[in-house]
Amino acid sequence: MTLTTDLTLGRRAMAMIEDLARHTDEPGRLTRLYLSDAHRKAADATLQLMLEVGLNAHIDALGSVIGRIEGADPDAPALLIGSHIDSVVDAGRYDGNLGVVLGIVAVEALTRQGIKPACPIEIVAFGDEENVRFPTNLSTSQALAGRFNPAWLDGRDQDGIALRDALIRFGGDPDGAAALARDPARYRGYLEVHIEQGPLLEAKDLPVGIVSAINGITRARATALGEAGHAGTVPMAMRRDALAAVAEMISIVERAGSTRTDTVATVGVAQVQPGAINVIPARVDFTLDARSPDDAVRLAMVEDIVTECHAAAQRRGVAFTIEPFMESPATPMDKTLIGQLEDAARSLGIAPLHLSSGAGHDAVAMANLCPSAMLFVRCKGGISHNPAESITVEDADVAARVLIEAVRRIAA
Repeated sequence: MTLTTDLTLGRRAMAMIEDLARHTDEPGRLTRLYLSDAHRKAADATLQLMLEVGLNAHIDALGSVIGRIEGADPDAPALLIGSHIDSVVDAGRYDGNLGVVLGIVAVEALTRQGIKPACPIEIVAFGDEENVRFPTNLSTSQALAGRFNPAWLDGRDQDGIALRDALIRFGGDPDGAAALARDPARYRGYLEVHIEQGPLLEAKDLPVGIVSAINGITRARATALGEAGHAGTVPMAMRRDALAAVAEMISIVERAGSTRTDTVATVGVAQVQPGAINVIPARVDFTLDARSPDDAVRLAMVEDIVTECHAAAQRRGVAFTIEPFMESPATPMDKTLIGQLEDAARSLGIAPLHLSSGAGHDAVAMANLCPSAMLFVRCKGGISHNPAESITVEDADVAARVLIEAVRRIAA
């Protein structure tokens, strides 16, 4: 297989993405949170796309869309291809969706070429990868890997709606999560195509790259408690200003993430109470997101952050608490599948470039079920989680061809 000027596959993928982008909960911008009305519409649209290319498809108990085509040997371990169709608030249209539609495009192309894979192929459109609405961690892909946490069903969104109730309204089945667990012996691998969400491929002038590992992540919620007072009458030296303390803590977090190799640390949310211009802040709730491809480095970084924040709180006379709510280990990708992606890229004249992923993906959960690998696609400016997110039809086409060639090799 060689690169051509025929962009049929890329155009087909882009048309599918445009169709899915219609489904949003906020007119004028793309927001599609797990189990929302827009998610239901996007799931139904994805189901229809799968049916149209000949997949035997359904929406499972947790809202994932599953499509399957049998191979020459229906009993052979299957190959999974997938990504997600939920989004962040005010999102771009390619994050997640690209991997789902390219899986569909790959099956459609193989069918049109009269190629019957030796093993079954399943396409999966997960619904809870972004984990924006509920306090979960890749819940829909963790379910397939047999690691669904039943406590997630009682988690609530910012409107107080429990995941369990939202799932019932969606048409799902909270009691069906455990039954979604797959038998690892029945699967030979999982492939996920995703936009890079970073600038390296663009800098290297490459359309695609191969993920070597996915960073581990620690997320925590923290609170600083001080004392409210009149902004005009309390002397500076006598204040217990929670926001001033958190400002120092944010600097601690930034420094911790900046002084280690390949680490990042972020305070993405800070909520100030009482939030009045003439009142000394009494309470600040904030978040910590810390990432590294090395779990030992990440955990040591978090420990240092917590120790320094406690010290800052003590100096400033405020109380400080921090509670981790997510620990996702660093996940190396499978070397054999990486080799198949390398060979597929070389067959198209593309030099394989390995890069790590700073973002989490469903591949983290799926690696607990079967060997997993990821293909990254160049995105303009490395921008993601943003309406400016952009890829070219040419790069989408290249990604489709690499995926198809890899599927032919893996499913042979």
